[in-house]
Amino acid sequence: MDAARQLELYSIDDIYNLPDGQRAELIDGELYMMAAPDRIHQRLVMVLSNSIFNYIQDKNGDCEVYPSPFAVFLSGDDRIYLEPDISVICDKNKLTDQGCKGAPDWIIEIVSPSSRSMDYNKKLFKYRTAGVREYWIVDPEKNRIMVYDFGHDTVAEYTFADSLKTGIYEDFEIDFSGINIE
Repeated sequence: MDAARQLELYSIDDIYNLPDGQRAELIDGELYMMAAPDRIHQRLVMVLSNSIFNYIQDKNGDCEVYPSPFAVFLSGDDRIYLEPDISVICDKNKLTDQGCKGAPDWIIEIVSPSSRSMDYNKKLFKYRTAGVREYWIVDPEKNRIMVYDFGHDTVAEYTFADSLKTGIYEDFEIDFSGINIE
């Protein structure tokens, strides 16, 4: 490939040098600008984060839940920086003041029109190879929740009429039929 056609590679320093209010993710040195989420997206993040947080608190659990914006550094290099919509981290040694160094145990992404390809393709691959145990793709436009349980190598598809049992907790489920997104 000639020099004129080479892709410019970015690093985490470029993320930190973005103008205030501008958010982006970095995958393999490629910068992906993030659009502001819509109301339904934010409602889902709030409701799901609260459900998970309340469950962990009620069980006196060790895991922590963080909604976006929360930095996840999946690998040891400076070419990957993600802000999952919801991250659940059970190994507190991965937590720093900057975010999570390594793979969270459970990640939930709420699909937006601008993030569809990233959530279903690039992030799916990155999360799986980094060691994320469970990955949910919540797609309100398609009325679909994809649950990837990487620990058991299973994939299941649900709708917003279903109640979903989590893979990382034996006795926790989220009833999507009770979530009002209108």
